[in-house]
Amino acid sequence: MTAQLSKKGEAWSARFAEPVSDLVKRYTASVFFDKRLAAFDIAGSLAHAEMLAHQHIISQEDHAEIRRGMAQITSEIEGGQFEWQLDLEDVHLNIEKRLTELVGDAGKRLHTGRSRNDQVATDIRLFMRAAIDDISGLLRDLRLALVDLAEQHAGTIMPGFTHMQVAQPITFGHHMLAYVEMFGRDAERMADCRKRVNRLPLGAAALAGTTFPIDRLRVATTLGFEDVCHNSLDAVSDRDFAIEFCAAAALVMTHVSRMSEELVIWMSPRVGFIDIADRFCTGSSIMPQKKNPDVPELARGKTGRVNGHLIALLTLMKGQPLAYNKDNQEDKEPLFDTVDTVVDTLRIFADMAGGITVKPEAMRAAALQGYATATDLADYLVKKGLPFRDAHEAVARAVRHCVDHGCDLSEMSLGDLQAFSALITDDVFAVLTLEGSVAARDHIGGTAPNQVRAAIARLRSQLA
Repeated sequence: MTAQLSKKGEAWSARFAEPVSDLVKRYTASVFFDKRLAAFDIAGSLAHAEMLAHQHIISQEDHAEIRRGMAQITSEIEGGQFEWQLDLEDVHLNIEKRLTELVGDAGKRLHTGRSRNDQVATDIRLFMRAAIDDISGLLRDLRLALVDLAEQHAGTIMPGFTHMQVAQPITFGHHMLAYVEMFGRDAERMADCRKRVNRLPLGAAALAGTTFPIDRLRVATTLGFEDVCHNSLDAVSDRDFAIEFCAAAALVMTHVSRMSEELVIWMSPRVGFIDIADRFCTGSSIMPQKKNPDVPELARGKTGRVNGHLIALLTLMKGQPLAYNKDNQEDKEPLFDTVDTVVDTLRIFADMAGGITVKPEAMRAAALQGYATATDLADYLVKKGLPFRDAHEAVARAVRHCVDHGCDLSEMSLGDLQAFSALITDDVFAVLTLEGSVAARDHIGGTAPNQVRAAIARLRSQLA
């Protein structure tokens, strides 16, 4: 893969007695999807050329011509005038061929000391670094949008669920901050992944390095890499950094999907906790009354798509011997689609968060179902001196009584409550209110409104 381009435009044609068939060309070509790497390929080539000139491997005149040619190619690509050729197989050979047309032998010298193997690995890392930076910014935007929503509803009471059954009262603000924390860990994973992406493979050449006196650290500095890949075989043959990114992306989408599921449930008229702005919904072709939460539904579906790309890359790498193999051409489409899916999803979710209308009355009514303050009553008895297991049993019997008589714990008289424990006095009713329940959980990470507001202040400081 290190040969120069022939007059026919093929990097290896002099070796073969017959041309590649048109079917094989179409089967093996990647140019129509890897051309999106063009800007990164040009950046890598310019850094490589600068290093070659500095090391006196090519002349300053050749370097100047390469820069001139690449500037014109960049202009042609950005203007939609660049002619991408299937016969040239990929983004690298298309750009190199055009460069040679523009500047002659200087263009042919650009590939000195490198291979398409380390070239494409560099391009992908540059692309991924930019993608991670974009995704990190979008995660911040989404977290801020959810913080805004949480601040509006720091004291809005809703039921908290376990097993999809009413468990304890919480606030809607507290619930939203749970997702802020999840997406915060996603941002941390992206930042950590970036460290391993940001290592330069260029200089590894095909697999063993090069005989030319190159300066890899100079190229790394020029391109903003933090380090170089320290083994040439590893540099060109592994895509674990792309797999790691896809794993982090799959977790982002998993959190999006969980949030989507709740939005869909909450918007159902049978629940009615929220409404989503019309611009994120669609109607029905046959039922005129319908308002369907298409955005969160589709995000749930796209999560499976991203998960599939992760499995595809893991499977792609699992059986490859060292070093580079053509299999690795299949890394780009799953990676590109993962980036596009996550970017589009985060962007629309940050916007959608601002279009959520909360219905506090419906949330409060639901929180009054299912005896959500039963645990508060048990805690009350424990604070009065009753062992927790005994308190648990006493409250269970009280709940059974309420079930039989169709009432809530807060609706029972003091005398009725005292039938289950003589420790109960008239201060119990403050405990049995929804407001008393959430206010009592007044510690870091608790659902008390003042703790929610404190968490919001902390998050705003972090995200500033």
